[in-house]
Amino acid sequence: MNITLDKQVKTIEPQGYVSAANADDFRADLTKVVESQEYSALLLDMKGVEFLDSAGLMALVTTFRLAQNLEVRFSICSLAPSVRMIFELTQLDKVFEIFDSRDSFESGLC
Repeated sequence: MNITLDKQVKTIEPQGYVSAANADDFRADLTKVVESQEYSALLLDMKGVEFLDSAGLMALVTTFRLAQNLEVRFSICSLAPSVRMIFELTQLDKVFEIFDSRDSFESGLC
């Protein structure tokens, strides 16, 4: 997982599968980043995520709630079609701020 900080936006790039096998570590890593509060926005760039199961989704929801409580903007971009479908089926696409790409997120910052 790559983590970068640019213009007060921390970007996290998870890779591969986010599933029950690694969801606890994924949630713990995200929680550390959110709790550090070194920035005003967090962007989760999911372009490298091939698979997301319910445990991975729960890790995202838990982190999203924490970010809301700490008043940190939490956004997601670059979802693969199969991963986007999971967000749509669970109607979490209406909860999370989801962008098609990192560029579309950055254009919304202006």
